[in-house]
Amino acid sequence: MKDTLTIEEREDIEIDLLLQAIYSVSGFDFRKYMRSSIKRRVENRMRLDHIRRISGMIEMVLYEKGYVEKLLKDFSINVTEMFRDPDFFKAFRMNIVPLLKNLPEIRIWHAGCSTGEEAFSMAIILKEEGLYDKARIYATDMNEDVLRHAEKGILPLNRMQSYTKNYLHAGGNQEFSEYYTTDYQYAYLDPNLLKNIVFFQHNLVTDGSFNEFHIIMCRNVMIYFTSELQTYVNQLFYDSLCKDGFLAVGSKETLHTSSFSEDYEDFDAKERIYRKL
Repeated sequence: MKDTLTIEEREDIEIDLLLQAIYSVSGFDFRKYMRSSIKRRVENRMRLDHIRRISGMIEMVLYEKGYVEKLLKDFSINVTEMFRDPDFFKAFRMNIVPLLKNLPEIRIWHAGCSTGEEAFSMAIILKEEGLYDKARIYATDMNEDVLRHAEKGILPLNRMQSYTKNYLHAGGNQEFSEYYTTDYQYAYLDPNLLKNIVFFQHNLVTDGSFNEFHIIMCRNVMIYFTSELQTYVNQLFYDSLCKDGFLAVGSKETLHTSSFSEDYEDFDAKERIYRKL
């Protein structure tokens, strides 16, 4: 029988086997992530570790202690900043916050929170609007390392100038510097901002619902998922939202092309904020 497989087809087979090995060893499932994103991260790790073939990486996952954890860090998406996309947070403050004021308690889930910047931003908005004391923010990620970092509330000092601009653009009405102290290298958030944020590990691919929420934020995460996985995660969010709850996704994400398009109304189409019907 003639072998007609191309190099690309062989690499696709190897990636399938690599992701299966990672799942078998760690329980973390990347088999339904967008293949282009995974392939870029695999190729980068191969360059760093001077590995010629993906099959060599599979062997290291199976037999080299600690190697799978290295790959899990590579695959985790950790791009974030405070008040990222300021127009979104401004719309949230102006249009959703007034609807929260009559609630006896407010439960918010930041799914895929990375190092916590968006959760910190939410805490600031709620504090300024007099709602923080009755709010609980659940900030989750699959990556335990970023969660441990987030819990400390420590930010790079060289990012604070751009964060201040974002905050003001997002409708901030205080001196942003009141929310942190500094040394020569870092900014340390006011501990009062952290008191109602709970950071813990949750994997959107394998873990289920853990509460009922008024708001779920999952912005710029599902762009890395296949359509099948997006459907699964959207079902998780739908099941986790209370009646009239809000789901916020990223600027490049939408529910319009999903099977859930009839289950939500466009509360703010521009900022990708949907309300459960």
